[in-house]
Amino acid sequence: MEQKEATSRKSSSFACRIHEHVKLGPKLSETLKGKLSLGARIIQEGGRGNIFKHIFGMQEGEQLLKASQCYLYTTAGPIAGVLFISTKKVAFCSERPITFSSAAGELVRSPYKVLIPIGKIKEVNEGQNVNNTEQKYLEIVTQDASEFWFMGFLRYEKAFRNLQKAISMSI
Repeated sequence: MEQKEATSRKSSSFACRIHEHVKLGPKLSETLKGKLSLGARIIQEGGRGNIFKHIFGMQEGEQLLKASQCYLYTTAGPIAGVLFISTKKVAFCSERPITFSSAAGELVRSPYKVLIPIGKIKEVNEGQNVNNTEQKYLEIVTQDASEFWFMGFLRYEKAFRNLQKAISMSI
């Protein structure tokens, strides 16, 4: 009986994490389109590791530790994407292209990307919503005082552990 209850709690907890992850998006239909698009891209490119290599490149000896679906919080709101944690860098790429104005005033569609070399990370802070403890956040502060907030992880603890591992390996 205890094993059945533990399995039920795990399922319930995972379902809650999926619910929290999906509801951060602006619209359910847009969130689902993004997830489907990301899934197709992962299959086409042969896995998340290949996507990471293609978008951000890899240095000799660099290893991808974890790729986590999450949201990057921006002043325009959360952007869904994948956070890649490697032994050399932390990188984020949006699931779908965003539209912005170029210097020439033209509208451009491009993925939203962030790349933070591990050696430039000053600190990593954990946080959670005081009104909803299921909502956990990771804040990365760089040496130049830039702040990056990641939230809506399906597997928050694994992402945090791998981020700490990457930082400790670089010391």
